[in-house]
Amino acid sequence: MGDVRRYSTMIADKEIIIETGRFAEQAGAAVTVQIGQTVIFATATMSKHVREGIDFFPLSVDYEEKLYAAGRIPGSFFRREGRPSEQAILTSRVIDRPLRPLFPENMRNEVQLILTAFAHDQENHIDMLGIIAASTAVMISDIPWGGPVGAVRIGLIDGELVVNPTIQMMENSSLDLRVAGTAHAINMVECAAEEVDEETMLRALKLAHDSIQPIIELQKQMVAEIGKPKSPYVAAKLDDALISAVREKSTEGVRKVIAETTDRAGRNEALEMLREQLVAEYQEKNTVLEDEQEREPQDLVALRDVREIFSEVIRDEVRRRIVDDGIRPDGRNHTQIRPLAAEVGILPRVHGSGLFKRGQTQVLTVATLGSPRDSQMLDTLSPEDNKRYLHHYNFPPFSTGEVQPLRGPKRREIGHGALAEAALRSMIPDEDAFPYTIRLVSEVLSSNGSTSMASVCGSTLALMDAGVPIKRPVAGIAMGLIKEGEKIAVLTDIQGLEDHLGDMDFKVAGTAQGITALQMDIKITGVSDEVMAQALAQAKDARMQILDLIQQAIPAPRGQLSEFAPRMETIKINQDKIGAVIGPGGKTIRGIQERTGVKIDIEEDGTVFIAGPDASTVNKALDEVRGLTEDAEIGRVYTGKVTRIESYGVFVEFLPGRDGMVHISQLADYRVNSPEDEVSLGDEIMVMVTDVSPDGKVRLSRQAVLEGWTAEEARSRDKRPSGGGGGDRRGGGGGDRRGRWRRWGIAAANVASTTAAAPANVVIAADVLPATKPHP
Repeated sequence: MGDVRRYSTMIADKEIIIETGRFAEQAGAAVTVQIGQTVIFATATMSKHVREGIDFFPLSVDYEEKLYAAGRIPGSFFRREGRPSEQAILTSRVIDRPLRPLFPENMRNEVQLILTAFAHDQENHIDMLGIIAASTAVMISDIPWGGPVGAVRIGLIDGELVVNPTIQMMENSSLDLRVAGTAHAINMVECAAEEVDEETMLRALKLAHDSIQPIIELQKQMVAEIGKPKSPYVAAKLDDALISAVREKSTEGVRKVIAETTDRAGRNEALEMLREQLVAEYQEKNTVLEDEQEREPQDLVALRDVREIFSEVIRDEVRRRIVDDGIRPDGRNHTQIRPLAAEVGILPRVHGSGLFKRGQTQVLTVATLGSPRDSQMLDTLSPEDNKRYLHHYNFPPFSTGEVQPLRGPKRREIGHGALAEAALRSMIPDEDAFPYTIRLVSEVLSSNGSTSMASVCGSTLALMDAGVPIKRPVAGIAMGLIKEGEKIAVLTDIQGLEDHLGDMDFKVAGTAQGITALQMDIKITGVSDEVMAQALAQAKDARMQILDLIQQAIPAPRGQLSEFAPRMETIKINQDKIGAVIGPGGKTIRGIQERTGVKIDIEEDGTVFIAGPDASTVNKALDEVRGLTEDAEIGRVYTGKVTRIESYGVFVEFLPGRDGMVHISQLADYRVNSPEDEVSLGDEIMVMVTDVSPDGKVRLSRQAVLEGWTAEEARSRDKRPSGGGGGDRRGGGGGDRRGRWRRWGIAAANVASTTAAAPANVVIAADVLPATKPHP
């Protein structure tokens, strides 16, 4: 198996084990990283030749989620992994983000990092382990890189910050902070939180950076002992003389346009005109040179290079003006927010809608409510098997005035949707209070920076318009950074140009009480604690302004759901009654659904969810379920139907599928010679339960209702015949069908139960008696 080398270090109280030399000997480098019994495998490979015709560094990072790692077989038709899950895509992104800025910008050799989950103990997270594995593989490979980086997760449990908490511990954590960084600074942050204050967040970030130092030192040790020499590469380089010439020709014109034109469209049009004039000038020179017989090929100027240098002139001038003059491209200072607007209820029929606008960024979010069976079933390595709150983000090309084919959501769109989802997750009401599946879709209609944070604001508006009782409104803002030497400018509410030309994209979402989501990506090696603190402080001020606007548009969630939203009730039944509701082969539950038009979902703990188009159908189905599962209560009065008549009395179905016997002596408040003289089959009469035998037979009395007796008085006057009595005719009641309910299409949902009330056919005070035959 070759020379297997094993290294280890401690992060907090957990051992991290890195092994290399066992697998994939033809890759540039291959390592496994292990914590507990969770193992991830990473390879790093670089092509030998430059990829021609590109002006960017071609890096690809792919994480493959293999279900064998957790001892499971995929649930798809083909029983093998197919397209990556959303969680796998997000893991690929979180690994890519801290590594990419540290590669040489001018390298054009393709680099591919492939990570595979080898084992997962359902206890230790694998995503931060993936960053460590990828960093280690690149470090000991022949690929030029400016690492290493380390990564760690921080939780906040019972007020204490915890390093690398387990999956189970995270269930009680109010913070899920993932941080990556170099030895000197943090360069990636991804966070979901439950209204954590800025001071606590800064302490958590500091703890994270301190905690990754041992793993960084271990990687340096591995490089010293087994690292390969770094391969030389052909750097993409522009001609110095051409750079000087283009800058001399264009700088003054660019400076004038940026200073005098704050409108985006006008600025872009003016700059494009300057660019094309410059390109035309060099095109004319090339035409002249092409006619000369003694020219050399290198004498011709690459027009693509002219455009690239012109873009660099724009970049330098925008950055200079921000840090030196304190003026941004649209004329704002460093802390100003663009004009804001918010609307709700703008679409008919949908359950909720919100439109949020910040400058030229406009996002429409639509909320849809569904039953528990509408939740998303998950087939991933995560112990979580379904999601009831979903957020999807769409970024069509028209939002930036471009034309592109539609090919489904890209990684960026999935990442932005996940960030907005995380920002609102802690504000979504608990399942026992609001047992709906919630789907939000954010449509980016116009984009000029920070569409993900606009999606957070639009989602808050849509949820409140839908009547979802969120705990508090959430707003988000994107911060930026320009760093020129020792000069630093932290920008509030960055627009597209500032995002493209800046050094940091730092998104912060939260309520008036604290942060609920945070994401940071940088293009430089890292940012200091002071810059982080300043960015959080400015973000809080901006967040408060946006929250004021949201509450002006809609002060609180609507008191009622949309008339087009489904109605839902929950009831908790004993687990041994599940079979009674389902019935033989699902016959009973299908019958209820067909008769009432509702959807019924049952959990294995006995929670029943009933969703229908209106309250009346839901209540009708709820009564049927209660009747199927309720036990007869001595002393309670029921309205039932006569189902059988014998010489000694009548049998009455007082609950669905449940009969009891009324002895002839208990049929009326006078002597009855024959039951047929008093009642007929199908008559509805009011009866009291006076006794239930150990074998389940129920004794009923109509006389007790007529006379106003108690159950004890009714029993004392009851003349019992030999034999007879009521019984339980409910289908499926004799067997335990728990665990088999899925076969009948009953979807699982993790919604807590509510206490069952008395069914509608139960009457406590018999004020009105049903019609009876005349007194003989």
